[in-house]
Amino acid sequence: MYPELMVIPMREELTKAGVQEARSSADVDAAVAQPGTTMLVVNSICGCAAGKMRPGVRLALQHTTKPDHAVTVFAGQDREATDRARSYFQGHPPTSPAIAILRDGQLVYLMQRSAIESSTAPAIAQELTRAFETYCSKATA
Repeated sequence: MYPELMVIPMREELTKAGVQEARSSADVDAAVAQPGTTMLVVNSICGCAAGKMRPGVRLALQHTTKPDHAVTVFAGQDREATDRARSYFQGHPPTSPAIAILRDGQLVYLMQRSAIESSTAPAIAQELTRAFETYCSKATA
């Protein structure tokens, strides 16, 4: 684990964009239990989180269509919360960073580290906005 003072700015990159922080398994469960869509971000201290994932998430959250809720856990810092978040990604290996969308607690979209590493922040934002349009749009009658 890194000293908390070091990771505060990395946490704030997402929380200042309106993403709630989950620091325990109970926090994660409460966030995922909310009705509608939830973006669940596994944050990390790595370079691809800093230069690609966090900026991409912030850009995507400026889109008109977005998840009803957004929550983040910090891998390597908040182990209990991270383990619980990853438990919602059954069938997928744990990676960090990662970005998931859950609808009513069920995984409908997952971007893992391999996709994040090979992208740019604008490309991640574009892919997330596509996912938001697909999974977070409100149905109209």
